[in-house]
Amino acid sequence: MNHAQYDQETGKPLDQSYLECGLPDDLRASIQEMQKSWAIIDSGSRDPHWDIYWCNLNADINSAEVERIISPEQAWYLREKYLRMERE
Repeated sequence: MNHAQYDQETGKPLDQSYLECGLPDDLRASIQEMQKSWAIIDSGSRDPHWDIYWCNLNADINSAEVERIISPEQAWYLREKYLRMERE
């Protein structure tokens, strides 16, 4: 029995982790670097490379979206989750 919860309006799963399936290896590597950097920042320490990782991941997301490797929906999911951006 499937216990997944779905959005009544769109029919899509509420758990959006499916948007991370099939990401290119370079994008996955950038995500991993950003996660490590956020862990340092969130622990109260300073990571002198945070801005580099943030910019690299942002560029990789944008590139993958423009090249249509990922969808705009995936791109925004990744921006919100890993870059901690908010849509206006």
